Amino acid sequence: MVRKTRINLLTVSVVLICAGIVMIYSSSSIYAWERYQDSFYFLKRHLSFLAIGILFTFLAMVVDHRLMKKYARPLLWIAFFLLILVLIPGLGREVSGARRWFRFKFISFQPAEFANLALIIYIADFISRKQDKIKSLFEGFIPPISVLGVICLLILIQPDLGTTITLASTVLIMLFVAGVRVRYILTLILCSLPAVYLLVFSVPYRRARIMAFLNPWLDPKGSGFQIIQSQVAIGSGGLFGVGLGHSRQKLFYLPAAHTDFIFSIIGEELGLLGTLGIIALFMIFIRQGLKIIKNAQDRFSYFLSLGLVLMISFKAIVNIGVSCGVFPTKGLPLPFISYGGSSLIFDMVSVGILINIARTGDYP
Repeated sequence: MVRKTRINLLTVSVVLICAGIVMIYSSSSIYAWERYQDSFYFLKRHLSFLAIGILFTFLAMVVDHRLMKKYARPLLWIAFFLLILVLIPGLGREVSGARRWFRFKFISFQPAEFANLALIIYIADFISRKQDKIKSLFEGFIPPISVLGVICLLILIQPDLGTTITLASTVLIMLFVAGVRVRYILTLILCSLPAVYLLVFSVPYRRARIMAFLNPWLDPKGSGFQIIQSQVAIGSGGLFGVGLGHSRQKLFYLPAAHTDFIFSIIGEELGLLGTLGIIALFMIFIRQGLKIIKNAQDRFSYFLSLGLVLMISFKAIVNIGVSCGVFPTKGLPLPFISYGGSSLIFDMVSVGILINIARTGDYP
């Protein structure tokens, strides 16, 4: 049964990645030709990231994941160091006012993606070590929340509110499942609301996104443009779509068509059936992930797999919700499908770790 779960998880991940390859070329070829005179520009870069992802995924599958428990703290310190380095002018690459990437010739690296994985590993290790003190405020709740707070602060400075909210939600659910008292979590959330309000409404572009989410037609050529064009793309696809490669919205109407809004292009070209197919694949992925969590052989494996499944699930739900106008624009990629090197690599590594956890579950 566990072997079947591993095969199913790997299969659905490969199908999603293959769908991503096709849709990235379809959604980016014209833009790539206009900007770089090479219609394969983004596809070639995506395939290079995919090759790197396959290498690291293979390593994650064959090296016992329990060794990560030993290196949980060093990985976290590396994440801290990289998140600080990326904020230094000249080291971190700035795009559209955000300093989130390191650029090495043709390869970009986003340290926040590494920080997500490092923090999940650390929290899983912390819970496994402190299982008898997890209900304690000073020994079971404040230490992991302090670490989470520092990581989130560094990511917010970049700025990247979407990743911050997703990471914080993942960690809080892990702590809740571990047995942390609910009143601690609720108190933290209530105390965080004023800060979230200030982060959203004191920054003009975030406030504009919220207003556009509530009523995009108030500024159809400005802050509401992306949401409107995304909904036009999905709506114009109908049941069967306009045909693969025949999207009109990718013709410079819908910004970030191959990254944040690739789901909208899927809806336009492949229709309702295409979008339901992608959603069904993610549902299968989540179901197989839950089986791996259930069959984990130790506490560290249980919470590590829980965190990885939660992170990928949240990113998928938020991206699809943004494309459909259910959530405000967040800038999170669609796992396995969107163009984005660091995200693809670490999502693939997460799958490798999950398969590793499932493999060790074969032999209690």
